Amino acid sequence: MRLSPENAEDAMQLPLALRASDLASNDIINWLKRGVWAYFFLLIFEGALRKWILPGLAAPLLIVRDPIALWLVVVAWRRGLLTANVYLTGMVVIGIIGIITATLLGHGSLLIALYGARILLLHFPLMFVVGRVFTREDVIKMGKATLMIAIPMVVLVTLQFYSPQSAWVNRGVGGDMEGAGFSGSMGFFRPPGTFSFTNGNTNFFSFVAPFAFYFWLDTKAINKLLLIVATLALFFAVPLSISRGLLFQVAISLLFVLVASTRKPENLGRLVIAIGAAGLVLGVLSQSSLFTTASEAFTARFEVANESEGGLEGVILDRFLGGLISSLTNSSSSALPFFGYGLGMGTNAGSKLLTGDVKFLIAEGEWGRIIGELGPLMGLSVILLRVGLAIKIARAIYKKLTRGDLLPWMLLSLGLLNVAQGAWAQPSSLGFCTLIGGLMIASLRLPRPEPLVAKALLQISYHD
Repeated sequence: MRLSPENAEDAMQLPLALRASDLASNDIINWLKRGVWAYFFLLIFEGALRKWILPGLAAPLLIVRDPIALWLVVVAWRRGLLTANVYLTGMVVIGIIGIITATLLGHGSLLIALYGARILLLHFPLMFVVGRVFTREDVIKMGKATLMIAIPMVVLVTLQFYSPQSAWVNRGVGGDMEGAGFSGSMGFFRPPGTFSFTNGNTNFFSFVAPFAFYFWLDTKAINKLLLIVATLALFFAVPLSISRGLLFQVAISLLFVLVASTRKPENLGRLVIAIGAAGLVLGVLSQSSLFTTASEAFTARFEVANESEGGLEGVILDRFLGGLISSLTNSSSSALPFFGYGLGMGTNAGSKLLTGDVKFLIAEGEWGRIIGELGPLMGLSVILLRVGLAIKIARAIYKKLTRGDLLPWMLLSLGLLNVAQGAWAQPSSLGFCTLIGGLMIASLRLPRPEPLVAKALLQISYHD
């Protein structure tokens, strides 16, 4: 039995995936998939539990996804689905050493060290678990679910935006009556949605963008009414968020759409139609006082932030590139201990336990935090592993793009920078970084055949 030449490259990759899949039964794979979905839903509604449903358990619910991540990683490893590679091995080794150095040479708290190490020992490996157990079809299902959630989410965000901070929808973590909003402009606050903090709302709609734009390039894969309403929700969420980060992330995803559209003439035509539709949507929205008021607040925030933090330089060069220059400069400082100040010290939970207050004890930028916690040697090693993995995934995705596969490419519009320098210290940001990293890997995989078909395919000769 032979395969056609045009499928030879995919065929050569099949045996490895099949052998790994053959180690686990269908039931185990399905349970692992359910675990990933549980992680996804808890990521989105974790803040709702901490603010409205179980405010008395706000502290332990901060790590509600960690037991699921631990179970997924352990089961996948025991079933042979989580295989060693330089990125996984490197992170695990650094995480274990980091616990020891933080406890003996750093801040001295084992609890804080474990909290910081869980990022490297649980959530980073979870990317590879998601990438192994999910297929392309699962990725598309999660994309559809994300668009469905975006519609009620933007309704909630609108209520939060136009309600006082004392309103129930704006109640903070643990039932805090001061509100969960963050300072915005013109007397309006940045709404958090269902999340504990406003960056969760920004991360969520940044997660919506690549799926929404992908489905516009492949409208046969989704209900058109859902796509239109979810896209409206995305555009409406940008001014409501009062977040420059969300605006620039949507712009980056649109840039990826433009690149993808050049690969096929029909995609370019769809892009023109989508741009026209977007212009029409914005024209309709501009007639609404809800949208215009939010746009005015967003514009005011944009202008003030550009003056105080810098425009493109402040958002892209510093925020999106993680303050690379400053982190490298600080790493060479003689004041920084060789093994850093200790894992977990740069997180909000770590600062709360150490000082009784939530503040940046090391650095606000992600790479600066990593180097400050782990020191120049281990810190730079983590950064190199993250950047290396991002580049490796990007190269594989670009090969898919050259063959007309647009789904991985659109996910890369969000995942490239998130894997390389996403803010892993904040739980919501960590969750979205973990998911997008795993979904990018999963989108590269072929559908998993049934066991009998897999066994037969393993016996296929791939010689011409």
